[in-house]
Amino acid sequence: MADQPADKKSQYKKLGARHKARRRAVDLLFEAEARDIDPAELLAERVQLSVRDEQVAPVNPYTGTLVEGVADDLDRVDATIESYLQDWTLPRLPAVDRAILRVAVWELFHATDVPPVVAVDEAVELAKELSTDDSPGFVNGVLGRVVEVAPQVRAAAAATRVADRSDPEA
Repeated sequence: MADQPADKKSQYKKLGARHKARRRAVDLLFEAEARDIDPAELLAERVQLSVRDEQVAPVNPYTGTLVEGVADDLDRVDATIESYLQDWTLPRLPAVDRAILRVAVWELFHATDVPPVVAVDEAVELAKELSTDDSPGFVNGVLGRVVEVAPQVRAAAAATRVADRSDPEA
């Protein structure tokens, strides 16, 4: 048993830059909610802190993309999550699970370079690392249903972007 934390830590070190970026995004979203501040403001603070203090790790650009994306689309992301919760409400979930689900749902809807299976697998891994024993299965179950609508949401978002580019008034 004594080896378990070291094994978990060494496993974390093997994970890629995107995984670490997602983890930091979850941390920032969690902190922003706990402090009741805008996640984008907290992100900006951390970016500035890393510029001023070389001992503070710089913020990965993908972390910024995730935090800003979730912050910009929070109502829609939360409404989506809430619609797939059975006998639960979003406020009843552990805060870390909310943050994990928010990142994953945003990726499923907007990160066209991330295959849906990767977004779900990453969220489940984060739940294993950061939350309760029941959370990985719960996160997987919710995201398994969100994955079914993600292609339509991505297609609608792409159509909106094309329409915005072709509209001179936009």
